[in-house]
Amino acid sequence: MISKIYSSAVLGLDCELVEVEIDISASLPTFIIVGLPDKAVDEAKERVRSAIKNSSLPFPRTKVTVNLAPAYIKKSGPSFDLPIALGILATQKYLEFNFENSLFVGELSLNGDLRHTSGILPVAIFAKQKGYQQLYVPSSNAAEASLVGGVDIFPVESLAQLASHLRGEKLISPFENKNSFSSDSPPQFDIDFAHIKGQEVAKRALEVAAAGGHNILLSGTPGAGKTLLARSMSSILPSMTHDEILEVSKIYSIAGLLPHDRPLILTRPFRSPHHSASGIALVGGGSYPKTEKGS
Repeated sequence: MISKIYSSAVLGLDCELVEVEIDISASLPTFIIVGLPDKAVDEAKERVRSAIKNSSLPFPRTKVTVNLAPAYIKKSGPSFDLPIALGILATQKYLEFNFENSLFVGELSLNGDLRHTSGILPVAIFAKQKGYQQLYVPSSNAAEASLVGGVDIFPVESLAQLASHLRGEKLISPFENKNSFSSDSPPQFDIDFAHIKGQEVAKRALEVAAAGGHNILLSGTPGAGKTLLARSMSSILPSMTHDEILEVSKIYSIAGLLPHDRPLILTRPFRSPHHSASGIALVGGGSYPKTEKGS
């Protein structure tokens, strides 16, 4: 028997649907993951095996084959742990549930708990665009996912809890965001332009640059306040539109920098690279170019 669970892979700022197919065959006990997985995905074999065992759920003593389709897309990160575990349980007929209208994303710990996972906001946007009705995410990501309306968000604490929900034994209530994370909320700035005294000429130049969308070069002796003025400029820029807020929040979510207590970025990002930084240093490096936080 083959089971199919739906998940999502984050590629840049967008997402692609991933079908997690599980097959269990009568052979020597092995666990294989195919479909162009990276090291983090391949290591899911040990996380899933331990999570299922420590959740007092059945794990087959035969050959388990996991296919992440489509195979031409590079799969990265631990977010496929949850759908793989559910697929194994469904293939054994432990779960009788219609998975057609649901997406599952989450990293499993060895004891079966779900850890905070990066990139949930773009996954929630993708689920809404593709017409999925239910999205199952770690409970620590529920507030972030709830920013996108039109999809029922189910906060999951552990694999055992979700298995009980899918079996109809103890249902999980959809998440209701009691905090008002709205794009209409006033932004909070670390440094406010209104609190800076002096440097009237420089402040006037910054106001003109902010109003007209111009570049500006601040030059002066060390300690004159150039960095302070530059950091305060975001407080006088026009407020971001709803689309801009979601776009910036998506970037922070994918990078794992979205605050847990307020999963919505309302202020325009500020970066202060050193004046001697090269072009490569500004862009970042690695397979997925990424700079250090705050650079």
